[in-house]
Amino acid sequence: MDTNLNTIKIQDSLSCSDFQKQVDDVLIRHKSILDITTKLNEYTNRINRAVAKSVTSCGCIEVHATRQNYNMDSLNEAKNIMKSHIEGELCPNCKEIIEEEIGTCMFYLSALCNVLDIDLSEAIIKEYNNIKTLGIFSLK
Repeated sequence: MDTNLNTIKIQDSLSCSDFQKQVDDVLIRHKSILDITTKLNEYTNRINRAVAKSVTSCGCIEVHATRQNYNMDSLNEAKNIMKSHIEGELCPNCKEIIEEEIGTCMFYLSALCNVLDIDLSEAIIKEYNNIKTLGIFSLK
């Protein structure tokens, strides 16, 4: 597999490494590892809150959670039976809010990679290779 940094494209002309470099260029105020990790945690929580508000305030999606049935004969069968518990579809407003929160979360994830000298593209490629090799046995 070609592990060139440009192999994983976010958009036609934007790679993970382009995004990571741009984050490095603009991040000034929250450059401390402590600031970055707490901001990353904050935006993960904001994503959770935005999803919850899509259910409780907007109502564009509903959660119908039930016990997951893990007693299957095969992992493939389990994979096809498992449910997300979400019914409905995000409205344009909720989708925009969640996308914005995910984008900011990705900003701070990239910032964390930068301060730890980790290439985000390489981390994604390694995870991709792991899940591709293990398939459904990765049990994520």
